[in-house]
Order: sequence, then structure tokens, then C-alpha cells
Amino acid sequence: MLLLSLILAHLIADFYLQTDEMVLDKMKNIKKHMSHHFLLNLLVLTVFYLVSFKEMSVFSRLVFPLVFIVSSHFLIDILKIRLFDTLKISHEENLKRASFFLIDQLIHLVLILLAGQLFLGVKLAGIHEFFLYGKELGTINSVLFIFIVIILATSVSGHLIKIILGSLPNQLLTFEGKYTFKNERQEAQFANNHSGNRALTEEYNYTIFSKHDLSRGKLIGYIERLLVLVLTFYSAYPAIGFIVAAKSIARFKQMDDRNWAEYFLLGTLTSMFIGITLGILLREVLT
Repeated sequence: MLLLSLILAHLIADFYLQTDEMVLDKMKNIKKHMSHHFLLNLLVLTVFYLVSFKEMSVFSRLVFPLVFIVSSHFLIDILKIRLFDTLKISHEENLKRASFFLIDQLIHLVLILLAGQLFLGVKLAGIHEFFLYGKELGTINSVLFIFIVIILATSVSGHLIKIILGSLPNQLLTFEGKYTFKNERQEAQFANNHSGNRALTEEYNYTIFSKHDLSRGKLIGYIERLLVLVLTFYSAYPAIGFIVAAKSIARFKQMDDRNWAEYFLLGTLTSMFIGITLGILLREVLT
């Protein structure tokens, strides 16, 4: 339960308390970001110390793990920022940025597990039983695990998909569809005794643009992955096809543009893959 609580605290601090402005200038806001991690981890470790470790040293069960987790997070973030500056990874190199994001989160997870091993009496050798014997999790652990999966399916996966897709160009962001009108005028006879039909055809092409609410699209993505997760948990795979169909109908006119269609397909497939994977994980652990 302690490790799950620490992981949940990390996800909340990284993906809910860290705003988009903080992400854009992480070095400037690094102290504020670290304060979020410090307060959440302090809260979790203090509660567990008072409940389970009251007879033990406050340094070994509270101070040392707190300093270890927060300082290691600080060092990793600083190294990541320096590495990005050194390698000069641009916002267009989406796969590289996504790889760094996944590696960064994986390192944070490993360090939280390591803190549990070094200071909190958690045996890493027995963690595999957590996945193999999910029925023994207990109610509180199951609830914590469900919350973690929900955050992974919404904010974490949303951030990952945003990195993979990159910035959507304005012409695609506002593209609504193309319309063509033809106007044909015919005259029975040519002038000056020319026989036959004379026709004049005019063709007009219109591209329709409109502004979209990005927060609305983000919410749709969250609900989509949560639905896929629930349907996968109950093995209702055919119902997932209706979600894809509903999205396609809503974007039917925009499918005329190949760039938009590819962008839509990449985002949808990535979202579906994450939702199905997390649904299978949740089912294997809890059932």
C-alpha cells in the first residue's frame, strides 16, 4: 500500500499539479515543481509513519526516504533538461521526445521502488506477486491501483499522445472540409453561323475552417480511453469498434484531407492501444 501511495503521489505531482506553463519553462519552475513532490511525499510518509512505523526511527522511515525521493527527482529533471539542451532535441522530433518521456517516468518508478527497499522495509523480490496474485491485494490496494490506472489512462497517456503527434498545424486544426460547386451555361448556337453547342463551366472550391476547443478534444480522449479500458476489462472487444465509428462519423468531413486523416488515425490507434493495454493489466491484477 505504501509503494502504491508513493506512486500515486508522484503521478499527481507530475501530471496534475504541474501546469502547461511549468512544463514550457521547467528550469524556471523547478522549485515549485519540487515543492509539490515534497509536500505530497511528506504527507504520504507521515501518515504511514504515524500508522505503521511509530516505534521506529523518524529518520529511517520518514526523513531519509523523503530526501531520497525528492532529491533524486530533482537530479533526474535537471539532467533531462541539460540533456535536451545538449542534444538539441526539437519539438518536431516526436519519437525521441516520447522515448525520453517514457524513460524518465520509468526511472522515477525504479527510484521509488528503491526507496521502499532501502528505507521502508519493502522487499522488491516479492513485487512480482502483486501481479500474479491480484486477489490478495485487499480493498485499499485495489482502490489505489485503480486510481493509478485511471491517471495513466487519462493525463499520462494524453501527454504521451500529445508528444507523439506533435503540434497540430493550424490549417489542420481548423480544417472542416472542402466543397466544390460547378456552374455550367450553354448556348444553342455559336454566333456568326457557327453550329453546335457552346458551354461555359465554372468550378468553385471552398475550404471551410473553424476554431476548435482543445480542452474539449482532450476530454473526449480521456473518456475514450476510459471506455476502452472498461470494455477491455469486461472483454467486450466488439463494442470498442463503436467508439471508433463514432469518432469517424464526427470527423467525416475532415477525412477529405489526407494529412488530417493520417493524424486522426495515428492518434486513435495510439489511444486504443493504451486503453486496451491498461484494461488487460487491470483485469489481470484485480481478477
